[in-house]
Amino acid sequence: MTTADAPAPTGDFQTVPSHAEWMLLARDAYERLVDTFAGLSAPDWSRPTPCDGWTVRDLAGHVVGSMRAAATLRETISQQRAVKRRAAETGEQEVDAMTAIQLERASDLDDQQVVDELHALVGPALRGRSRLPGFVRHGAGFSVKMGSIDERWNLDYFFGCILTRDTWLHRIDLCDALGREPDLDGNDRRIVGDVAMEWARRHGRPAELMLTGPAGGRLSAGDGGDEITIDAIEFCRVVSGRTAHPHPLLAHEVPF
Repeated sequence: MTTADAPAPTGDFQTVPSHAEWMLLARDAYERLVDTFAGLSAPDWSRPTPCDGWTVRDLAGHVVGSMRAAATLRETISQQRAVKRRAAETGEQEVDAMTAIQLERASDLDDQQVVDELHALVGPALRGRSRLPGFVRHGAGFSVKMGSIDERWNLDYFFGCILTRDTWLHRIDLCDALGREPDLDGNDRRIVGDVAMEWARRHGRPAELMLTGPAGGRLSAGDGGDEITIDAIEFCRVVSGRTAHPHPLLAHEVPF
């Protein structure tokens, strides 16, 4: 079965319906991540994270770079030019070149300066992600190669969904690094639900997915599919590539 004729998922979850709704989730995701960074002690910054090879400080550098690019078109263009040069020189995927550039450009900040800049960037990053009119966000796009994903994204998907998911999952990464459970609420559940819906569309096969925990719920796609029960946050870790799971349907990646 292909994604074109896949059964429409039903259950407790739904996709996030609009850019405006994504921006509400994005503000919450930014603010909660920044607040978590603000509460770190000095030793916390050197802790390893689930992001391969990254410390907490590296994670913060990536978030600073991502928010800078979201906030100003000038920084977006500057990063993209640097990424093209680096990828051509090293042969690495552009997504890896992008994070390397972001880390380099934030390397001169001390820990408090990182927190201060993150706080200052929340408003500008949200405004920057909404500056383009809807017809441009829906019509313009770019190609993406990331892990097993090789496809084209429009700007609406990137500025609304992907940047919000990325920020949200990095709060989970940060909590993992600190050895603490994330506080979860309805906004977390909406993001998890959107991930689950996209996962079902991407693999296109019948499945019964039960996500447990505060951000959990049920998703059903078609009849006679495998029954999978997994914690909601662990599900996102798995489909993002942070960790592995033996069930073959969970090998289908969802971009963050």
